[in-house]
Amino acid sequence: MDNDTHAVTDGLAQALADSGLTQADFATALGTSASRFSTYLSGKIDPSASFYLRALRLAQALRGARALGLMTPQSTAREVRRSLRKHDDIRALKMTLQARDHLHTLLHDADAHTEEATSAWTSTPRSTGERKWDAFFAALTEHEFTSANHEPPAWTSTDTNDDPLLVKSLLLSDDEVRASTPEWLSRHGVYAAERDLVTA
Repeated sequence: MDNDTHAVTDGLAQALADSGLTQADFATALGTSASRFSTYLSGKIDPSASFYLRALRLAQALRGARALGLMTPQSTAREVRRSLRKHDDIRALKMTLQARDHLHTLLHDADAHTEEATSAWTSTPRSTGERKWDAFFAALTEHEFTSANHEPPAWTSTDTNDDPLLVKSLLLSDDEVRASTPEWLSRHGVYAAERDLVTA
């Protein structure tokens, strides 16, 4: 392995460590497979210059978000996935809305540190394990970016969700929940009363 290849593999290894993600999550965030990323880390295949620089930038953004105590697409998907494995839909909802609130903070704060952390949200998260929760998370993220007059990340453009998610309400019937769901959410096959999307 020559010196240039060593420098690249060392840089990618450091980026992976800085990201705070598993190798599989970091690979997905970069738009590649874990096996492909492994060949880059080992030096068997040289990544493109654009991929290498993207990895460094993403790692810095993820590290920045973590330092600010803010959630990212990857940490959100991980927490929702853990909640769903325990059949805890309430915690899954809480984690999704908390992430939405963190993103809102990032998009409406002009501080240089938060601007850097915001770029972490352009990276693709792994699935939550359930397509309907993926659709919910994508819809919330897309709406926050659009409302802040920013271009939504490509990963929020999900396919039609054929497994609707209905967020139960303590005060409304299922039909009332559907009727009070905002259009930007219902078109993703997700139904939640607007009042239940508001957090303190």
